[in-house]
Amino acid sequence: MPYEIFLALRHLRSRQKRRLARVTALIAVIGIAVGVAALIVALALANGFRDEMRDKILRGTAHLTVMRSDGQSMPDYKEVAGRIARVEDVVTATGTTYDGAVVIGPRASAYAVLRGIDATSGPATADIARVLIAGSVDRVFETREIQGQEQDYPAVVLGAELAARTGLKVGDAAEVIAANSGFSSSSPRKRHVRVAGIFRSGLFEYDSTWIYLPLEIAATFSDDTYAASVISVQVRNIYDVNQTAARVKKLLGSSYTTVDWQEANRPLFTALALERRIGVIIIALIILIATLNITTTLILIVMERRRDIAILNTMGATPGSIMSIFVIEGAIVGMLGAVAGVALGGITILIANRYQLVSLPADVYSISNVPLNLHFREMALAALVAFALSIVATIYPARAAVRIRPAEMLRDAG
Repeated sequence: MPYEIFLALRHLRSRQKRRLARVTALIAVIGIAVGVAALIVALALANGFRDEMRDKILRGTAHLTVMRSDGQSMPDYKEVAGRIARVEDVVTATGTTYDGAVVIGPRASAYAVLRGIDATSGPATADIARVLIAGSVDRVFETREIQGQEQDYPAVVLGAELAARTGLKVGDAAEVIAANSGFSSSSPRKRHVRVAGIFRSGLFEYDSTWIYLPLEIAATFSDDTYAASVISVQVRNIYDVNQTAARVKKLLGSSYTTVDWQEANRPLFTALALERRIGVIIIALIILIATLNITTTLILIVMERRRDIAILNTMGATPGSIMSIFVIEGAIVGMLGAVAGVALGGITILIANRYQLVSLPADVYSISNVPLNLHFREMALAALVAFALSIVATIYPARAAVRIRPAEMLRDAG
């Protein structure tokens, strides 16, 4: 073992006349550990919130939305969707509509978004079925003859929050009035529907406003017999959606325009990225303050070990060797703090996910629970940052040790 490492370990383990230095070293380890754990938990929380929002948004909307440049509906949407489906990296392409409406239930009325679903779209109906908490989505796409006389109204599936607000339950009839009818209209476009199911996606914006219904029924609210307003496209890789959008534009020409999920939600994800960066900077400053305890500890060791340092100089120890002794001491303290912080952060994340400790008001944050998603790369980065700051904190006391003059120190000691 090199004598630099031996002396560094001995200085840290020595119990004679070193109580203050040991206390400051312990405080440094604890401070670094808490800072690293806080940084890991903050990064995991930011990852969890971003991933949860992204997954829930994409669960109900398209990865890529294709629409006419003039804003008109598409009676030939099936032919357009078929062409898009053959584009590279496109998984499915189906017609849909988004129309505003007012739904009237036994308890109250509320604003709603009518989402028209093509009955031939298997993935779309499967997505609805996955989040259904009551009723059945199959009844929405049954024909009138199969539904029978009891189900004379078109069947719909609505969000759980919307159902609770209006007092609607499975089997109830509700009145839906198109929002673009206008209050002054003498004959507003309205229809009665029957609730066939209730879904809960976990995203408050969807659960409180969305109503799924057959595309042909939704089209009647905008005076279209059987037309889609947009084409919803699902792609294989959501992060390569820009390239897929470029291929679709090239195929369809200037008559159509596209909006991908990143464009549609850019303000949200930009705000989340900004909050993440600010949080990382603040916690990194906390770690930096904690590493200053290493500087204090090493200064105390230098003051107490001046005679030993002078003896090492007279025995031929180089300035680099003396500096390395104190750098190694700081590195050991930083490493212990970083390892303890990683362990503490990992345990905290496991407990938080196990008992769902991070709960949010859904009407404010859109989601009710946030999982903590830990990435190994970010955990390693937090530990490395703490370790690097610990090394930096040793520079001043290490250089102070080198500047000690052996002759003067030994003369004063004698």
